[in-house]
Amino acid sequence: MATSVGFDLDMTLADTRSGIAAVYDQLSVRLGVVFDSAAIVRRLGPPLEMELANWLPAGEVAAAADLYREIYPDVGVPVHTAMAGAYDAIAAVRAAGGRVIVVTGKNRRDAIGTVDVLGLSVDEVVGSVFGAAKGTALARFGAAAYVGDHVADIEAARAGGAVSVTVATGPYTVGELRDHGADVALGDLTEFGAWFAGWREREELR
Repeated sequence: MATSVGFDLDMTLADTRSGIAAVYDQLSVRLGVVFDSAAIVRRLGPPLEMELANWLPAGEVAAAADLYREIYPDVGVPVHTAMAGAYDAIAAVRAAGGRVIVVTGKNRRDAIGTVDVLGLSVDEVVGSVFGAAKGTALARFGAAAYVGDHVADIEAARAGGAVSVTVATGPYTVGELRDHGADVALGDLTEFGAWFAGWREREELR
């Protein structure tokens, strides 16, 4: 059976809140615009340009996004930390002979930078995709499941023909993730290994 798994990055494998907040705080100084970085990091998931559109006129979003991405590698990436259970979740997939792909809305350069600084053992990183647009990468990779913290990650799993596994470490509770149609809703990645082992056993009995 297929055992390869896809993972979202921000607030699934990596706690990027402090790094992203620091980048927004510096962006605020550079642009002379007030960003509520604390509010922003409570709703991580959608693409950068969508968040910036909450704070800036449409004509200023693209330039602000470019400046944000210029700042990010030096200010954001170094302070990222791994989510609880991230290393063990990846290890569980690998122990079963599976491969791991990260599919994220973060641009690929900064996604790879985050994966590298955290020492996450993954086979591939795909960036700058959100929601159902993640499905192409998941299907190409042969991911049997996709793990994320956002309701848009449920759409991603569906689009990629994968089991939707969610973790309540982002903006949604376990109940909300279930209500949005997740196949599996976990508290966090520390619960992934037990679920994965049980799921593989059930699949093998089919």
